[in-house]
Amino acid sequence: MSVESVSTEALRLTSCRVHEAQGGGRRSFALLQAARHAGPLIWVLSAYAPHLPMLRGLPDGLGHRLHIVRAKTATDLLWAVEEALRSSPVGLVIAEPEKPLSLTAGRRLQLAAEAGKTTGLMLIREGQGSNAAETRWNCAPLASGKRDSTPHRWGLIKNKRGTLKTWTVHWNGATAAFNLVSETGE
Repeated sequence: MSVESVSTEALRLTSCRVHEAQGGGRRSFALLQAARHAGPLIWVLSAYAPHLPMLRGLPDGLGHRLHIVRAKTATDLLWAVEEALRSSPVGLVIAEPEKPLSLTAGRRLQLAAEAGKTTGLMLIREGQGSNAAETRWNCAPLASGKRDSTPHRWGLIKNKRGTLKTWTVHWNGATAAFNLVSETGE
């Protein structure tokens, strides 16, 4: 399998906007994005979420910047995300809503991201995207016999400012660096 290095611009989320990721690999995608953003990181989950990000499995230094917020209701979750997005020192806000966002809620989050100059990433279930999202990613882990990295297929399935594309990447989960697998190597 041929692997080529990728510029830091590949798979970068547009700043000051809210994006969405769906699929079984959405948390890995979120962790890569978290490693690529400087400053404090806010991860907002429902108080009843069955799984939390594993602090020991995070990329180096990420656990010290990560703040987890547990919201009791869907309204509290959206309020926490909006307030975090308005906070300019925050580098990235990740949230896992249980229900689809309305167009109004999605637009409010976009305005908050613009006001705070902060990037947001909503981890959604398939088919629960908001029309207000800047981009939507479909993220899936791929089976592999290697133990040093996990291959993923990350596809841009909605993009308000560009083309759609799918990448197969190898990411070891330890840093913000990753390798792109060339199309001929698949």
